[in-house]
Amino acid sequence: MHTILLRFASVVVYLILTVATGYSQTLPVRFENREDKRGVDVFIGEEVFTSYLVSNDLEKPVLFPVYAPGGTVITRGYPLEPRAGERVDHPHHIGMWFNYGSVDGLDFWNNYSAIPEAEKHKYGTVRNYSFPEYEDGEKSGMLSAENFWIDKQESLHLRERVIFIFSGTPELRMIDRYTVLLPGSGDSTLMLDNKEGLLAIRMDRAFEEPVTEPEIFTDAQGKPTGVPVLNNDGVNGVYRNSKGLTGGAVWGKRADWVSLTAIKEGKKIAIAMIDHPENFGYPAHWHARGYGLFSVNNFGSRVFVPTDPEQKLVVTYKNPVVLRHRIIIGDAGVITDKFLNKQFQIFSKTKGPKLNLQD
Repeated sequence: MHTILLRFASVVVYLILTVATGYSQTLPVRFENREDKRGVDVFIGEEVFTSYLVSNDLEKPVLFPVYAPGGTVITRGYPLEPRAGERVDHPHHIGMWFNYGSVDGLDFWNNYSAIPEAEKHKYGTVRNYSFPEYEDGEKSGMLSAENFWIDKQESLHLRERVIFIFSGTPELRMIDRYTVLLPGSGDSTLMLDNKEGLLAIRMDRAFEEPVTEPEIFTDAQGKPTGVPVLNNDGVNGVYRNSKGLTGGAVWGKRADWVSLTAIKEGKKIAIAMIDHPENFGYPAHWHARGYGLFSVNNFGSRVFVPTDPEQKLVVTYKNPVVLRHRIIIGDAGVITDKFLNKQFQIFSKTKGPKLNLQD
């Protein structure tokens, strides 16, 4: 084991939001260690935006909860902070997270605390290795961490180095997530074609699509999870992708970006995720479900489209995986197709901070 090896040449200052929207006020970003020692709180201006939680009580680090400008929560509360009327399916869907369903034969995606001990050997855990480092800024703030992907015996399968760059205006919030994946204890790590991934957020009930029938979904281990029909009052989410597809047609399709829009507490709020042309598997398939799971999956392929080639990714020290993703949250009147197409063009040219690709 060793100390965190992320090094930065400089802090990257982002003026992208103000240039793209016409707003002149970019808000300062600051971080605070949480009093419960579970992670770091992120503030944009005077408002809390989210918290990066790294507690060993969780099966992976998460951003939870996540708020839109003005303080409207957009993530589901269950299972950490359940709220009345929300779904209680898929307890491994917590806030915003990053993991995958097939890593050296282990399922990191579906792991959660109630998995029977006799079956835990099938699952992996993403454990924060060194408490996150961070740097406040007047235009943006940077948080970095190193996470270890381990099995039940604590053997190391992947090293994950991640940098978040947070920024915002009064109308928008933005996260750029830069991820490096390196092999664990061995010379290589094998990641197979799987729908359960990769960068995901579980949305508040308002952002779900209204449904009239119960549904059943099966995880990578073949276990079914029922998603019952609930009261659809206030449920009005609409997915849309860069190809112009909407609703359920978005699931499994390749796209440069996908947005999800809903009205909550009288505000029309959108969240969008943007892929990067240099990412593995670009353009990514999108694991976006009407019940509130919103995920970009760069590693799945044939699992979504049977005619696609099957993807097999071998992570080595000579071939580390570098991924770049952008998340934008805020006023749906600003986060339009035109805005997102422009953001994709800007982000496509963005290399981001210097990433350490060595052990």
